[in-house]
Amino acid sequence: MHELSLAQSLIDQLFGLAKEHKADRITKVLVTLGPFSGVVRDSFEFGFDVLKKADPLMREAVLELETPDPVYLCLDCGKVSVIPFSRQGDLLDVHSFSPYPKKCPWCCLNRLSPKGGNELILNHVEME
Repeated sequence: MHELSLAQSLIDQLFGLAKEHKADRITKVLVTLGPFSGVVRDSFEFGFDVLKKADPLMREAVLELETPDPVYLCLDCGKVSVIPFSRQGDLLDVHSFSPYPKKCPWCCLNRLSPKGGNELILNHVEME
């Protein structure tokens, strides 16, 4: 589970920021998790929650994760589109669930390539 090591790296970065700013505790952490980052959101949150309990500096920290909608480039028409993931519960046939869109909204062809979305970015930290 590489999410635990990613959570540990985030916490290490937060310790460095707290030391740099002479903070006694971190209260809120805002992170962007790209839709194609390969990070399992629930596992990352779980790892963060477990690891933060080991130190009073982090114990009360709240992790907020933002996951932007994925962006695709159509290899046929060249248009770039934001196409939200299908939600499994919204589909009639749950066996056809796929995180990838079926067609370009411009030309209705299906040769779509993800554009970016592999980021894991620390956006904002609140500390006291």
